Amino acid sequence: MKKITLSIVLLLSGIAFAQIPSGYYSTATGTGFALKTQLHNIIKNHIDNTYGGLYTTYQTSDVKPNGSVWDMYTNCDFIFGTVANGGQQDNGTNVTAECQLFNREHTIPQSYFGSGAVPMYSDAHFVLPADKKVNATRDDFPYGVVVNATYTSNNGAKLGNNLNSGYSAGYTGTVFEPADQYKGDIARLMFYFATRYEDLLTSFYSSTSTAKVMFDGTSNHSFSTTFLKIFITWHNNDPVSPKEIARNNAIYARQSNRNPFIDHPEYVCQIWSVECTALSSASFLTDDAVNIYPNPTNGNQVSIQTNETITKLVLININGQIIKEINNPTFVNQVYELANLPQGFFLLQLSSDKGNVTKKIILN
Repeated sequence: MKKITLSIVLLLSGIAFAQIPSGYYSTATGTGFALKTQLHNIIKNHIDNTYGGLYTTYQTSDVKPNGSVWDMYTNCDFIFGTVANGGQQDNGTNVTAECQLFNREHTIPQSYFGSGAVPMYSDAHFVLPADKKVNATRDDFPYGVVVNATYTSNNGAKLGNNLNSGYSAGYTGTVFEPADQYKGDIARLMFYFATRYEDLLTSFYSSTSTAKVMFDGTSNHSFSTTFLKIFITWHNNDPVSPKEIARNNAIYARQSNRNPFIDHPEYVCQIWSVECTALSSASFLTDDAVNIYPNPTNGNQVSIQTNETITKLVLININGQIIKEINNPTFVNQVYELANLPQGFFLLQLSSDKGNVTKKIILN
């Protein structure tokens, strides 16, 4: 087990430090919206591998360590390939529950930019593999913070009215909220779309799509205030993961363009500095506010030390499956003992009223 664990750690470490192609961002020298336009010029004119080609791209960009499809809307272990060949790729039949078929989810719905319009239609950076049932439930609703869920997927993604409070204040309609461990991923896909298609955003805004509320019709600022605050908060609370870096590299190999906000997370606040400054005046749960020890450990428990009020602990394995979920854990002298843990590499998500933070845990 120690050898297996070490291999996993080395693999993830290698992914985390994958090199950005030399000189790729050499012309990104500005700040504010000038920087956004410079990034647009770097990542535009990507190779369109067609809508059908997305299923080929997913086999390298969205594959779990166990070889199944990595779907951010569920914990299902979908099998790559057509149904005729033993896979679970959508074949057009109706589904009645999760984990039956997977298809392609436009995180910015087609109804916003035009059904089948290229190259948006088949851009793997923001078109994800997704459970067919959850994809249909999400429909073309914007992303947001759900206050009362009318639907919850098996990994915690939710549908319901937006919480008109805090960083999500300003909208009360129906929204789709991804699971905590993927909120930063989704936010960085939003920033990619607004940058890659900067020159088309004003024309997209004529749409009547429900998702239109996420945008403001401009090519530079791009987002309406409420949703920009949501995406910046998710971006800050859920940092870039090894999964995202690996995905970015795999899509670059297929499309020849990258998501700048995965390679350089700091670009977000260099572009949308006004909103970042306003949000920074609020308190957020930061990585250094939480200490986990011993880590790595040869035992089956770790201690979590923090002065913050933690409302939920979620332990996730490398396949994206939730191993433990503890609501309102009781800390004694600012310490909580997380016990009875299996061996392996895990992500521990801690939630509070100030946001979320994710820590890596290794149990040998």
